[in-house]
Amino acid sequence: MATIVPSSSLSRLLSPSLSSLPFSSRSPHRLSVTCTAISPSPFPSTVAAGDRGVYNFAAGPATLPESVLLKAQSELYNYRGSGMSIMEMSHRGKEFDFVIKKAESDLRRLLSISDDFYVLFLQGGATTQFAAVPLNLCKIDEPADYIVTGSWSDKAFKESQKFCKPNVVWSGKSEKYTKIPSFDVIKQNPDAKYLHFCGNETIHGVEFKDYPVPKNKTSILVADMSSNFCSKPVDVSKFGLIYAGAQKNVGPSGVTIVIVRRDLVSDSQPITPVMLDYKIQADNASLYNTPPCYAIYICGLVFEDLLDQGGIKAVEERNAKKAGILYDAIDGSAGFYICPVEKSVRSHMNVPFTLARSELEKTFIEEAAKERMVQLKGHRSVGGVRASIYNAMPLAGVENLVAFMKDFQARHP
Repeated sequence: MATIVPSSSLSRLLSPSLSSLPFSSRSPHRLSVTCTAISPSPFPSTVAAGDRGVYNFAAGPATLPESVLLKAQSELYNYRGSGMSIMEMSHRGKEFDFVIKKAESDLRRLLSISDDFYVLFLQGGATTQFAAVPLNLCKIDEPADYIVTGSWSDKAFKESQKFCKPNVVWSGKSEKYTKIPSFDVIKQNPDAKYLHFCGNETIHGVEFKDYPVPKNKTSILVADMSSNFCSKPVDVSKFGLIYAGAQKNVGPSGVTIVIVRRDLVSDSQPITPVMLDYKIQADNASLYNTPPCYAIYICGLVFEDLLDQGGIKAVEERNAKKAGILYDAIDGSAGFYICPVEKSVRSHMNVPFTLARSELEKTFIEEAAKERMVQLKGHRSVGGVRASIYNAMPLAGVENLVAFMKDFQARHP
């Protein structure tokens, strides 16, 4: 049953009490009181342990491993006998020092990151790195190359225009971001300080299966890997800098991971804000100011979980299997479902598709939600349907979605 709250009560939560105002300021008229209905949550307040009742296909913040959430739950109130939650303790205390150092150590093991690189846990999301990259890697009048394969690489390019002289060496905009070019057709600037690309475009579902090489031997390869970070092996040694928002595969929103070659952390532009300066962050081991402690703690639990699963190669195999099942269902639907992305570069993380009868898309999303498959609506900029099947999405979630897709098609001939 809906709870009824007088709107005057809601007003008092947002405005000073009338009684606190001078009498002359009060309205001489009788107050009009209406009622506002507050609907109850569509979800039950409790669910059985180990079964939250939905498959969450959100693009981010995204689903997290069940084992990680249960571990965090058990340590939320009292972290390992400290008498404090991670959210309460000093970021310079011995407990959190252990948390952040172990998180870094486990990430280094997962991706075979050598000591030639710093691993930083920063704030501001990957979007903040759109500015931090040029500020740290080049001067205001120096060129940089950008491959634009979707919305996020386009945003990165536009932000960099404030801090260097970037050049778009290839753009997929004219083809609605459905492909990635052959690297030999990319006309790089031989003087570019770095070559930037987005490893996986979350909105458009385009993923690099291999990585370009800067033609300038002194240039630096830079990647935004936010939505496929830790989903497959990557040779970090080929990069100068990798950055990734955590809220797709490795944690909650609030922390951004930066892996940057040590020799590149020394010569930021004079205008670089202190919080965007990699050297300051590295010199202070990501603790220049209070970091997103709880988000880093969750990332650490995820790294432990990935290692327990057999490491990144094993995770990649499971991700490929999930994606294959879903793409096979789309391609085998005789055109009822359509994925616009070129097959060779389809993302294993974000699967966008439309229905040939676009008027059915809203019904599809609503009926899927009733079957406890949620967050399937495509990004507001492109519409359609999008299933994000990150590391923590179980195979059963994809199988349930495919079964629903087939049933929905049968019911709408």
